[in-house]
Amino acid sequence: MRKLYALLLLSLASQWALAEPVTIEHKGLVLNASLETADETWQQKPVILMTHGTLAHGQMEIMATLQELFSERGYSSLSISLSLGLSERTGMYDCPVPHNHKHTDAIEEIGLWQQWLTGQGVDSIILLGHSRGGNQTAWYASELKEGSPVKGTVLIAPASNGFDYLAADYKKRYEVDLAPLVEKANKLVADGKGDTMMENVDFIYCQKTSATAASFANYYADDPRMETTYILKEFSQPVMVFAGSEDTVVVNLEEKIEALGEKENIQMSVIDGADHFFRDLHAEDLADETVEFIESL
Repeated sequence: MRKLYALLLLSLASQWALAEPVTIEHKGLVLNASLETADETWQQKPVILMTHGTLAHGQMEIMATLQELFSERGYSSLSISLSLGLSERTGMYDCPVPHNHKHTDAIEEIGLWQQWLTGQGVDSIILLGHSRGGNQTAWYASELKEGSPVKGTVLIAPASNGFDYLAADYKKRYEVDLAPLVEKANKLVADGKGDTMMENVDFIYCQKTSATAASFANYYADDPRMETTYILKEFSQPVMVFAGSEDTVVVNLEEKIEALGEKENIQMSVIDGADHFFRDLHAEDLADETVEFIESL
């Protein structure tokens, strides 16, 4: 009888620990997200609003794994897929598809999903972003007004490389100078021709693709806010920053955070042995320390 009762409880719990697809409409596009609720009263605890990395999606391995782990720990989450200019986008962005999206588009979309959560009765939100999504999340959080339902921010290996690094990486990756391409893109934008397609161009991780001048100029903007640690200089909200000791994508993050000096609102954790994607037991570490951070607020 006791065993049957335990199985019944497990069955009831599993009904709530299931990811539910959610959509909203924005500028003629359908945006996707996955809502994982820990229990029937999920709106009454902080909900984690999650943003993925470059050209990825809300159910990539690190996002889906963290959603499950948060649910096991009693916390619900909404993992969004940025539209990247496409309606009902799922899976990784297909490089041959022309790029008509911007790095900064994410800031507006994160805000839309925050509004969706508050519309569901959620009054306490934790922002979480991975890699490029970490930068976009920090950028969004830095512009929040007083009284926002956002209570804290978690940044997992947030992109923290300035233009000089991007230019050097572009040259190494594609054997092409970045600066003349950015100059061309900026001129087209200034002339009101931002929708012009730059053909046969290397863009982010995509070789010989096409991208609008506005997209190219935006992703490769010489803007200090593209470096997350610049944003954190004036950041007053509680923030938890994670780095992987074996991360070769976002490098020297611990040193950059330390260079900000004593900032009581920033906590830093280096996960020993983790690479950029914090797989396996490293994801457990992320989940445990994130929950500790939330419960300390």
